[in-house]
Amino acid sequence: MSEQRPSIIDFVNKYTAQYGEDTFLREKSGDVWTETSFNKTREEAYIYAAAFMAIGLQKGDKVSLLSEGRNSWIFSELGILYSGGVNVPLSFKLESDHDLTFRINHSDSRFVVASRLQIEKVRRVIDKCPAVEKVIVLDDIELQEREIGISEFHKTGETFLASHRDEVVARAASVGPDDYANISYTSGTTADPKGILLTHRNYTANVEQCMSVIHVDRGDVMLIILPLDHCFAHVAGFYYMMRNGGSIATVPVGKAAISLLKNIPVAIKEVRPHVMLSVPAISRNFRKNIESGIHKKGPKVEKLYNFALDNAVKYNREYYNQGRPFWKLWWRAPLKALFDKLIFKSVRQNFGGRFKFFVGGGALLDIELQRYFYAIGMPIFQGYGLSEATPVICANSGGHARFGSSGRTVQPMDIKICDEEGRELPDGETGEIVIRGENVMAGYWKNPEATAETIIDGWLHTGDRGYLCKDDRRYLYVTGRFKSLLIAEDGEKYSPEGYEDSLADGSKYIDATVLYNNQSPWTAVIVVPNKPALEEKVRSEGLDPATIEGKRAELMILQDEINSYRAGGRHAGLYPEKWLPAAVVVADVPFSEQNGMMNTTSKIVRGKVEKFYADRIAYAMTAEGKVIDNEKNLASI
Repeated sequence: MSEQRPSIIDFVNKYTAQYGEDTFLREKSGDVWTETSFNKTREEAYIYAAAFMAIGLQKGDKVSLLSEGRNSWIFSELGILYSGGVNVPLSFKLESDHDLTFRINHSDSRFVVASRLQIEKVRRVIDKCPAVEKVIVLDDIELQEREIGISEFHKTGETFLASHRDEVVARAASVGPDDYANISYTSGTTADPKGILLTHRNYTANVEQCMSVIHVDRGDVMLIILPLDHCFAHVAGFYYMMRNGGSIATVPVGKAAISLLKNIPVAIKEVRPHVMLSVPAISRNFRKNIESGIHKKGPKVEKLYNFALDNAVKYNREYYNQGRPFWKLWWRAPLKALFDKLIFKSVRQNFGGRFKFFVGGGALLDIELQRYFYAIGMPIFQGYGLSEATPVICANSGGHARFGSSGRTVQPMDIKICDEEGRELPDGETGEIVIRGENVMAGYWKNPEATAETIIDGWLHTGDRGYLCKDDRRYLYVTGRFKSLLIAEDGEKYSPEGYEDSLADGSKYIDATVLYNNQSPWTAVIVVPNKPALEEKVRSEGLDPATIEGKRAELMILQDEINSYRAGGRHAGLYPEKWLPAAVVVADVPFSEQNGMMNTTSKIVRGKVEKFYADRIAYAMTAEGKVIDNEKNLASI
């Protein structure tokens, strides 16, 4: 074992031994939450590894893993790695046969592991996957040809380990830091996604780097509400909590994958987590649910809540400058403390009452959402990363946060901002984010061309735009993707994500937005409306939402929300007037994973949205379509 460059095997053996009988895994079985110790987790790793070896897994073999987050997902990954294999974690949100078949075949998987809820997908495609020899089912169900149930698999592992323990231990010890641990496929916004090759050292290095920016205490509980195949949940959740002696709980699945979402609030109350990982889509849902609950308590409570929120936001500012200048804001501090006890404490009780913070990742998080959650005493500390960087590049944290930024860059890691010619730019100037460190992937599986384009002289070109803070270059501000740039008629370019997130996060009448300008006469915005909120509002004004007058009133509410960013509006000055939308397309079909307009990590797939709404966008570029109450918007609302 190398202390400087440990493999995941070295890492797991070290920290499971260090924390011994402390609880590491929490999982609900029936109505009871069960606890699994660090020691037991390590022993399960060896049992699963022995089972894989017994059915023929050789060092370097690939295993596709398709399951919801649960203990057996973690045991499966560890078993694959301890037996010298490579885990290919697949999103359980994959629905298309092509997506699944491509990943299994492209990765050269010899084995597939699947849960009861995912096995039918595997059965549909197994005949198109000739390299697959066995399918391990993580539940005891009626089996088909080539399938092994979890009880038999586990018993096979126990038997093999009892008689071949030295062989299993030797196989695990033979795994080195530069051996592949995962092939992690990109989210599939194109027909053939790229397989990101992550080594054992990529993972252990990134956990070490995370220690420089985020802190959790021994015994802290994290509820993992993101899929475990998600690279962010993998490192910042599973491995990071192991390193720090914390424990992780997974959301119960129930009888169908869709019940996961419904089970999150119950799991939060029962687990009472100290920390959770979040992505913007989940954070927005939490906020809307909180505010819906406040609204139901009546206008007096809602008015007091809004006053308390406004006071806290104005006092907290951007976190690092909280309460400053003192002579101007001192009087807000006692009010903040009072309202926290009267109002926000009860809000936090719905999250278990001992919550410390969220770590936010997955996409840009609007600054208003960061201010909101800090105001109610449940801060979201925004971070940034990508799977090619295993994935964490930077993060805010308690004691050192700048709202609006993506936080301090992890150490040790080199970072620079480059222009389109690859020249390094000074701090404060926007360009491509480029990094170098032990967390940079080994490359793309079977794709040397894409690897050569992405990693140049050891530097990973992220494809994301951003700048380093002039006051403190440890802080990175991410402004958007190069590929999502809007281009005006005069050739000027603009990253739209900040405005899009702000509009969706800041309005209870808007669920999602996409800004569009491709050398167009003006900018248009595609808006997914929150119809129940709009209907409730027009009814309160004495109108029937089913009538033309009611529909026009709903469209005018949307227009007012969009106009609030113009001169004189409550959000004036946040974004350049030039790029604010002059036309609105009211979406009649919401963005979802099922229709391809969102990917499996809940990010909007801009190209798919633009293609789906191409006719409506073209209409929005006409004089008739520029008026918000045009016939197509009236039909969509």
